[in-house]
Amino acid sequence: MAREEGGRNAELTQAQGEALLWLARETIGRQLGMEAREPGAAIAARLQDVALQDKRGTFVTLKEHGELRGCIGSLAAIDSIVEGVKRNALHAAFDDSRFNPVGKNELAAIEIEISILTEPVSLPYASPDDLLRTLRVGVDGVIIRKGAQGATFLPQVWEQLPDPKDFLSHLCHKAGLPVDAWRAGNLEVLTYRVQYFEEHG
Repeated sequence: MAREEGGRNAELTQAQGEALLWLARETIGRQLGMEAREPGAAIAARLQDVALQDKRGTFVTLKEHGELRGCIGSLAAIDSIVEGVKRNALHAAFDDSRFNPVGKNELAAIEIEISILTEPVSLPYASPDDLLRTLRVGVDGVIIRKGAQGATFLPQVWEQLPDPKDFLSHLCHKAGLPVDAWRAGNLEVLTYRVQYFEEHG
């Protein structure tokens, strides 16, 4: 299933998204030593689509029984979408420090979600209250930075944290900052939008 945060026309097709989901699952499976699957002709063709060779930020999120099981991505457009999905699928499965590496017997129960990001843009704000008003709930992915510390939440996180104050407090905590750091008005804030595709068991 493809969904987009931000109300724009989808940049990728459902078929392209399904090919990326296949690629992510296959990449993890091969790393686990599972028998390699050959893509069907349609998937193989989609993975060669010009649109998937564009350099974009990507995130791969893993869920097991509805709970987060791993999430790793890159905000910067350093890889093609195809290469970014492969790399971040492996990192989400095996390198997310919050979780043990995914085991071979788990993969069948894991649902994969892929997010394709727009280029982050700076969000000017005059005060903490202005920041709360400016953020678009359910639409904006948010990056905060202060010195060497920083963190991001994808737009999907709004589903769990719909109150902007809670959203920002949890994001500050993720960045290793005091939970009320956003109230000081000296954080660098950037926003982006995503188009995402998700599996359903």
